[in-house]
Amino acid sequence: MKIFYIATDSDNAQDCLKQLKKDYPASSLEEAEIIIALGGDGTMLEALHHDNPNNLPIYGMNCGSIGFLMNPFRAEDLAKRLDEAHDIEINPLKMVVTDMDGKQHEALAFNEVSLLRQTRQAAKINIKIDDVERLPELVCDGILLSTPAGSTAYNLSAHGPIIPLSAHMLALTPISAFRPRRWRGALVPWQHQVTLSIINSNKRPVSATADSTEIRNVESVTICKSDETSRTLLFDPDNNLEERILKEQFEV
Repeated sequence: MKIFYIATDSDNAQDCLKQLKKDYPASSLEEAEIIIALGGDGTMLEALHHDNPNNLPIYGMNCGSIGFLMNPFRAEDLAKRLDEAHDIEINPLKMVVTDMDGKQHEALAFNEVSLLRQTRQAAKINIKIDDVERLPELVCDGILLSTPAGSTAYNLSAHGPIIPLSAHMLALTPISAFRPRRWRGALVPWQHQVTLSIINSNKRPVSATADSTEIRNVESVTICKSDETSRTLLFDPDNNLEERILKEQFEV
């Protein structure tokens, strides 16, 4: 079994890496059959964004803090665990940003695309779905569009809904909305395109972030599901991601 490892630089993750390499030496990405990510959810995001032209499956092992997208770490029986693992294919969001200088920037997000105000003044954002205006002006600290896989992260912290992987929906969630006060967001079928335009962007500048890629001073942001890119995640049968997302909705 040829493995390419991605590990965070924490002492715990590096110790776990040494344990695994004793029985399963590291291979190059070109020769590998699987990617193993050691760390927390941030490490899994790094693995998802890592150059992976052959779409090698990714098996995460929790050596960090939260690790919602990870399996428990155990060095023994790794080959058997990988053989019995269930696979889930996920697609990222594609973010296309036009900044205040008219330049375009593109980035992918497996968790969410978030817009945040850059100054003390609230952002004012116009919302369109497939070029149809749905909200003329949202006054807020920001807004985010989340995938099902990312719906338990920033989206949940902003009081957005948890979305099952099979729902084929995206969560459009405001962050500290001031006007309209009663708007709590929307569920958007993932085949639709969301366009967020900044109102008075010179006076009220806004940044846009796709996972860890941030663009500042944006004028407009267009977001849609990327059909050209996908990643395959592996989970232990008793640690299935679909089940974990369902259980998360009943946490108290």
